[in-house]
Amino acid sequence: MAGPIPGVHALIAPVLYSFQQAREDTAKCSGWLTTEQIWATPHGFGSVGFHIWHIAGSVDRLITYLEGKQLFEAQMAALLAEKEPGATLEELLAAMDGAFHRAELVARAIEPARLTKLREVGRKRLSRQDHCRVGEGRSASFGRSPGIV
Repeated sequence: MAGPIPGVHALIAPVLYSFQQAREDTAKCSGWLTTEQIWATPHGFGSVGFHIWHIAGSVDRLITYLEGKQLFEAQMAALLAEKEPGATLEELLAAMDGAFHRAELVARAIEPARLTKLREVGRKRLSRQDHCRVGEGRSASFGRSPGIV
C-alpha cells in the first residue's frame, strides 16, 4: 500500500491506504473474538465493539462535515448507541467497511484545489484554528496536558 493510485490526487492516496490498512488490521486482530469478548469491558475500558462502531460512526460524521453538511438525526442517534452491545463482528466490520467505502467515494471526488481550503466541523462550525485554540495547553495528539503520561 504505497505509491500513486491511478486517478487519485497524491494527497488523497494516504487516506485511501489508511482505510484499507484499518480494514485489514481490524479483521486480523478481532477475527478470533467471540461476540461476548467483543462487547466485554475489562477494567471499565471501552469494548472492541464500541471502538469498531465508533470508527465507523466517526468516519461517517467527518465525511458529512467534509461535504459541508451538519449531522443528520440518524447520525446523532447512532452516536448515542455506539456503546450498546449486541452486534456481531460481521455486522461491526460491515458497518466500518460501509463508512470507509462512502468516505473513499467522497475523497476521490474532492477537487484538488479544495484540499487546502479551510473547513468547519460540528454544530459550532469550528475551524482548524478554533480547534487549536480550544486545545491550548494540551497535547494535540491525546488531549493531555504537557508532561502527563
